[in-house]
Amino acid sequence: MSWTAADIPDQTGRVAVVTGGNGGLGLETARALVAHGAQVIIAARDQDKAAAAVTDIRTGVPLASVEVRQLDLSSLASIRLFAEQLVQQHPRIDLLINNAGVMGIPERQTVDGFEMQFGVNHLGHFALTALLHPSLLRVDAARIVNVTSTGRHTGRPLDPANPHLRGRYTPWGAYGQSKLANVHFTLGLQQRFEAAGSGASSLVAHPGMAHTDLQPNSVRETNGGRSQRFFAWQAARTGMSPSRGALPQLRAATDPRARGGELYTPGFINFGTPVRRPLLTRTRNQEAINTLWEVSEQETGFSLDVASTQSIVRP
Repeated sequence: MSWTAADIPDQTGRVAVVTGGNGGLGLETARALVAHGAQVIIAARDQDKAAAAVTDIRTGVPLASVEVRQLDLSSLASIRLFAEQLVQQHPRIDLLINNAGVMGIPERQTVDGFEMQFGVNHLGHFALTALLHPSLLRVDAARIVNVTSTGRHTGRPLDPANPHLRGRYTPWGAYGQSKLANVHFTLGLQQRFEAAGSGASSLVAHPGMAHTDLQPNSVRETNGGRSQRFFAWQAARTGMSPSRGALPQLRAATDPRARGGELYTPGFINFGTPVRRPLLTRTRNQEAINTLWEVSEQETGFSLDVASTQSIVRP
């Protein structure tokens, strides 16, 4: 039986944070959650675009409980400030959807010196989750959803000696590494939730081929790169709408039957309604998961110690 946004249970009373909620999949995720009663915080770098997104949402849901907060995932200082201000107003958070990302761009560094795709797609979200996880552990069944892609199949496990691919950077190699990291982060976090006896869960989703601004942005970033133009052309002509592309992460976030450590994808790899899919054995490489965790804490300077936090917030 096909799962649609109509299957989202009542979200009244739940607080959800959606990174990159000002456009594409993030906007459609925010729209669906507020339509079912959630209070949504859109975390976005472009505040003008985010304000326009709120106006858009409220044309369909006039009483939508939605707010915008500044977040630049390429800056640890911005992430820290966002988290500090957010938890003052929302000490309990039910959903964190790590949706924002960049794809197939030329080699650049974040303000903290991280390779941009790994820095934004993984390290920024790792840092954000580390800072927000006490608020997530205060509720009975919080969920964190990380957004990967089929690019994970081309990604290589992190090399701890060169996590930022210095001297061997390629746009798609870096993208694949970051998308595989999204999966390894999900599994490592779920392992820590289970070990701590927490009711929180960590899941991962990929949207398939959706027609959003992600592909055109990679074309702009590369001044019309050939492969980037191909994917933009393909998404524009055959891709699903953003509202359909958002369904896997919405199902992971809200389906009562979903469980931690699961992957949700379109039924036909890149198209179709969202279904649960098994993760490949290679993806479950425990050494790669542990390495990613160690590098992430070392690079960001943030510890994500679920067991210690759980003992404090839920003694």
